[in-house]
Amino acid sequence: MSLEHASGKEYRGLVLVNTGTGKGKTTASLGAAIRAAGQGLNTIILQFIKASLNYGELQSIQRLDNVEIHSLGLGMVDENGPMDKHAAKAREAWEKARAAVYSDQYELVILDEINVAVHYGFVSVGEVIDLLQSRPRRLHVILTGRFAPREIIEIADTVTEMCEVKHHYRKGVDAVKGIEF
Repeated sequence: MSLEHASGKEYRGLVLVNTGTGKGKTTASLGAAIRAAGQGLNTIILQFIKASLNYGELQSIQRLDNVEIHSLGLGMVDENGPMDKHAAKAREAWEKARAAVYSDQYELVILDEINVAVHYGFVSVGEVIDLLQSRPRRLHVILTGRFAPREIIEIADTVTEMCEVKHHYRKGVDAVKGIEF
């Protein structure tokens, strides 16, 4: 596939980070996946923490021919829970991420909740930086999740921090179908 920048400048894939305490990190990356699909780019989304539940994004993304999504985690990490099982699933997701990056099958790789996996020590920041620095030059990578490490922020091309100003959870409203899942 021929990739180009709108300005005609030399093409180089970008590293983007969506982080912060607010909603919308995964949603923003899914928007990028939809945009990429519309331009004919092959995309893979690897979800490090999320389990294969009935999330709306799984239903809709699976309808796109050139976008794959894989939920590879156990769900929300509870520090009092089975951290060894979360770590094992994150390591499996990491190996799939490495394979996807080096496969030469994709123009966009989204590592959803990778920042959380790094925060808990399931994947080291050094491993992530090595992958980003050794990826194919044309490949775009989006990393999402709270707790983006300073080292990743420093090498990223674009960093967006979602900031919670107000959230319905604080009023006792449960997760809403079509909004949170």
